Amino acid sequence: MQRNYKKEYENYHSSEEQKKDRAGRNGARRMLKKKHGNSLLGKDVDHKDRNPRNNSISNLRIQSKSANRSRNQ
Repeated sequence: MQRNYKKEYENYHSSEEQKKDRAGRNGARRMLKKKHGNSLLGKDVDHKDRNPRNNSISNLRIQSKSANRSRNQ
Protein backbone atom coordinates (compact mmCIF):
# COMPACT_ATOMS: atom_id res chain seq x y z
CA MET A 1 0.00 0.00 0.00
CA GLN A 2 1.36 3.42 -0.96
CA ARG A 3 1.66 6.27 1.50
CA ASN A 4 -0.81 9.10 1.14
CA TYR A 5 1.48 12.07 1.69
CA LYS A 6 -1.28 14.64 1.26
CA LYS A 7 -3.38 13.04 4.00
CA GLU A 8 -0.28 12.69 6.22
CA TYR A 9 0.43 16.40 5.87
CA GLU A 10 -3.19 17.38 6.54
CA ASN A 11 -3.47 15.17 9.63
CA TYR A 12 -0.04 15.59 11.20
CA HIS A 13 2.58 17.83 9.60
CA SER A 14 0.32 20.86 9.19
CA SER A 15 -0.45 21.22 12.90
CA GLU A 16 0.99 24.30 14.60
CA GLU A 17 2.95 22.16 17.06
CA GLN A 18 4.65 20.21 14.28
CA LYS A 19 5.42 23.39 12.33
CA LYS A 20 7.14 24.86 15.39
CA ASP A 21 9.09 21.63 15.99
CA ARG A 22 10.22 21.54 12.35
CA ALA A 23 11.28 25.20 12.54
CA GLY A 24 13.28 24.41 15.70
CA ARG A 25 15.09 21.53 14.01
CA ASN A 26 15.87 23.67 10.96
CA GLY A 27 17.12 26.50 13.20
CA ALA A 28 19.40 24.14 15.12
CA ARG A 29 20.92 22.87 11.86
CA ARG A 30 21.51 26.45 10.66
CA MET A 31 23.17 27.40 13.97
CA LEU A 32 25.57 24.46 13.94
CA LYS A 33 26.26 24.81 10.22
CA LYS A 34 27.27 28.42 10.84
CA LYS A 35 29.53 27.34 13.72
CA HIS A 36 31.05 24.16 12.21
CA GLY A 37 30.71 24.69 8.46
CA ASN A 38 30.88 21.67 6.17
CA SER A 39 31.66 19.20 8.97
CA LEU A 40 27.88 18.63 9.13
CA LEU A 41 27.85 16.83 5.76
CA GLY A 42 26.33 13.38 6.28
CA LYS A 43 25.57 14.14 9.93
CA ASP A 44 22.50 15.03 11.98
CA VAL A 45 22.04 17.62 14.69
CA ASP A 46 20.90 15.91 17.89
CA HIS A 47 18.90 17.60 20.63
CA LYS A 48 20.15 15.92 23.81
CA ASP A 49 16.87 16.43 25.65
CA ARG A 50 14.83 15.39 22.55
CA ASN A 51 13.04 18.79 22.56
CA PRO A 52 13.41 20.33 19.07
CA ARG A 53 12.48 23.78 20.38
CA ASN A 54 15.38 23.90 22.87
CA ASN A 55 18.19 25.20 20.67
CA SER A 56 20.68 26.18 23.34
CA ILE A 57 24.21 25.28 22.28
CA SER A 58 24.65 23.06 25.35
CA ASN A 59 21.66 20.97 24.19
CA LEU A 60 22.92 20.40 20.63
CA ARG A 61 25.51 18.00 19.31
CA ILE A 62 26.55 16.58 15.96
CA GLN A 63 25.98 12.84 15.52
CA SER A 64 26.07 10.36 12.69
CA LYS A 65 22.70 9.80 11.07
CA SER A 66 22.57 6.16 12.18
CA ALA A 67 23.35 7.00 15.82
CA ASN A 68 20.86 9.86 15.99
CA ARG A 69 18.02 7.99 14.30
CA SER A 70 18.46 4.83 16.34
CA ARG A 71 17.94 6.55 19.70
CA ASN A 72 14.88 5.37 21.56
CA GLN A 73 12.00 7.78 21.36
